[in-house]
Amino acid sequence: MSPSFEAMEALILRLQSTICAELAEVDGGAEFVAHPWRRETGGGGLTRVIQQGKVFEKGGVNTSSVYGELPPGLAEQLGTTPGAFAACGLSIVIHPRSPRIPTIHLNIRYFQLENGQSWYAGGMDLTPYYPHPEDFVHFHRVLHQACEAALPGSYQKFKAQCDRYFYLPHRGEMRGVGGVFYDHLDGANPSHFELNRRIGEAFLPAYLPIVLRRKDEPFTDQDREFQLIRRGRYVEFNLLYDRGTAFGLQSGGRVESIFISLPLEVKFPYNWQAPPGSPYAEMTRYYQPRDWLDETG
Repeated sequence: MSPSFEAMEALILRLQSTICAELAEVDGGAEFVAHPWRRETGGGGLTRVIQQGKVFEKGGVNTSSVYGELPPGLAEQLGTTPGAFAACGLSIVIHPRSPRIPTIHLNIRYFQLENGQSWYAGGMDLTPYYPHPEDFVHFHRVLHQACEAALPGSYQKFKAQCDRYFYLPHRGEMRGVGGVFYDHLDGANPSHFELNRRIGEAFLPAYLPIVLRRKDEPFTDQDREFQLIRRGRYVEFNLLYDRGTAFGLQSGGRVESIFISLPLEVKFPYNWQAPPGSPYAEMTRYYQPRDWLDETG
């Protein structure tokens, strides 16, 4: 493997260890269970899962490092020719128990082909269920700082890409309040590795202050109902549109690890509408693109 691949592997394993330790400490009721796995056609990964904790209902912090022959259909999607490939990445999805705490998703990855092509990709986004705008401002400010430190002037571009990517066209809304998203960044540019590193290291400072602020707040049955309904939107996106889910399935990834992103509980009521004047009606207005850096929080 190339030095860039080895550096990315070392980064994702370090982040996985640190993030799991911090999240388990905050939860205080459950630990991450480790499931190493091997891929028949080359490589494998380490899936670490927390479930039925005090704070986190279900969460996965997954690393993978796979290699083999790129399937023709996948090569066409990537705009390249079939051949040998190698890919490694870190993927995180955390579904909290309390509807006052948002769901968070992070992914950073590196992909290389035998023809010398390589690229970085990644991002982080937040899916809240209760209108705490100050939390959304905090999240975006941390991401802004991470992006600008690696690639000055990049945050607004990556934020706009995130708003477009995590969008459900059949619903006319985003699945959350966005974040940053980037893809196909030249693997020969060290600034792009630096971006992945800084985004990965921004996970805890972006998320933990929100978790600690909200984890002991009381919530109602109606709050929980809205959370479960919005989780349905999360499921819709991941199964219909998410490229990572499609890549994992098409490249022979471990199914349980791929679907760890899906929440433990979810609801799909028919034609549900947020009551006018409710916090849920307010929250639905936030599922549209917004410049969070201009908000106060």
